Amino acid sequence: MSGLALIQRLRIACVVASLGLVLSGCGVNTIPTLEEQAKARWSDVQNQYQRRADLIPNLVETVKGYAKQEQETLTRVIEARAKATSIKVDASTVTDPQKFKEFQDAQNQLSSVLGRLIAITENYPDLKSNQNFLALQSQLEGTENRISVARRDYVNAVQSYNTEVRTFPGLLWAMVWRAKPMETFTATPESQRTPQVKF
Repeated sequence: MSGLALIQRLRIACVVASLGLVLSGCGVNTIPTLEEQAKARWSDVQNQYQRRADLIPNLVETVKGYAKQEQETLTRVIEARAKATSIKVDASTVTDPQKFKEFQDAQNQLSSVLGRLIAITENYPDLKSNQNFLALQSQLEGTENRISVARRDYVNAVQSYNTEVRTFPGLLWAMVWRAKPMETFTATPESQRTPQVKF
């Protein structure tokens, strides 16, 4: 082997090594890593919504014994729970704006009717002092807090992912991976209204 061929091989080896270093440091793994983190946070959100859905039948049964005349509200809670749990969600939901909106709307409707259910219990002092009801109410409040935390963590993970797939050099890798931006939760119109205080 001549000195020229050896120099040629060394150049090729240097180019390949340099290219490997450039590729390893330019974020080729960033998008999949951030995507998996966002999907994990999405699973946390789903778990908390499922926990809430599992608590609702017990809460409804407890209230039903005390508030028979509130059948319409109880029926709405049951229907909202059925709708919220019937929407099939998976990892593809977070990149499909329509599916994501359906899921979010169903969960918001369930939150709304649960709020009404808790509000009507104020009319029933015996129910408010029932230990089973108090325990369920406490678990539901804790679950609502967990949902808020899980949603916040999911939104933060999606923000990192979406920033990566929309900025350079991640934008280039997003084209290679065919990565789509993920959806985040938005505030409901009701939550943006100023509450009315009446004395």
